[in-house]
Order: sequence, then structure tokens, then C-alpha cells
Amino acid sequence: MIETLLTLDGNILLWIQDNMRAAWLTPVMITITKLGGLGFIWILLSLILLCFKKTRWAGVAGIVGLLFSLFLNNWLLKNAFHRIRPYEVIDGLVLLTNKATDFSFPSGHSGSSFAAAVAIVRSLKGSRARWLALAFAFLMAFTRLYIGIHYPTDVLCGALTGTLCGLAAAWLVDRFRVSILQK
Repeated sequence: MIETLLTLDGNILLWIQDNMRAAWLTPVMITITKLGGLGFIWILLSLILLCFKKTRWAGVAGIVGLLFSLFLNNWLLKNAFHRIRPYEVIDGLVLLTNKATDFSFPSGHSGSSFAAAVAIVRSLKGSRARWLALAFAFLMAFTRLYIGIHYPTDVLCGALTGTLCGLAAAWLVDRFRVSILQK
């Protein structure tokens, strides 16, 4: 079963490489994926949200979600699983960026993107613009496959754990906000 999953992971990456990569699209995908490095775009968005009274709690939730994801995905799970990057083991897979220095599972970019986006979506009730954050999280996750730095299962698990971190952050921040308002 595991061997079948690993083969499927590799075949999906090679299919993306052979059928979706394009000279005009590659610089766009590399730029988007770089925006996710160290959670930069999500930290920036959360800090901007902090500047406005109407969105302040969404900014707090975004930052808390990022911290939860950092702990769970980057410190705990990556070091527990030690999964080698796909470009190291899949013959013919071409990496489109610099080699990573950490382990592959789960995707930290996907985890942080979904953690921040879900926390922001849950906290910005009534705003249609909040869904742009979630759409960007999906795009960020896909860039990790496109450039060949993660397996699909890394990205799926990063998105799942990130979503859970985002939901937990939104719930925690909402409870904290309510307790402050009651005082």
C-alpha cells in the first residue's frame, strides 16, 4: 500500500512536470512560492489586518495560526518523519528552485498558508474578500508541486494540518476576544 502511494506521488509530480510546466508560467510559480518562504506573505497580510480595528482580530488569528503551524509542521512532524525530498529520489524530476535544507513531510508552505488563510476566513465574517486568502493558499500549495519540491501527500497533509491549526487559532482567538469584551 505504501509503495503504491509513493509511486502515485512520483507519477503525479512527473505528470505536472510534463504537462503543466510552461516557460511563461514558471517564473510566476517561483515568485508565488517564494512569497510563502518563512510565511512572509501571511505575516505581512496578518500585520496589515492588525492595523485596522475592523480586522484586528483576524490579524491576530492569522499570526496564531502561523505559530501553531510552525510548531506542528516544521518543528514536530518534519523532524518526526524525516521524509526525503522528491527531487532526491524521483528519476527525471527537475527541481525549479534551490534545494531545501529541511525534510519534505509535511509541506510547511502549505501548512502555513492554510493555517493563516483558514484563521483569517473564520475571523473575517461577512467579508467576501476573505475568500481570496483561501484561494491564494490553494495556489501556494500547488506551486510546491509545480516546482518539484514536495510530494502531493506532503502538500495534502500540510493543507490538512494547516487547516486544523487555522481552525484552532480562530477558535482560541475568538474565545479570548469574547472573554476580553465581557470584562
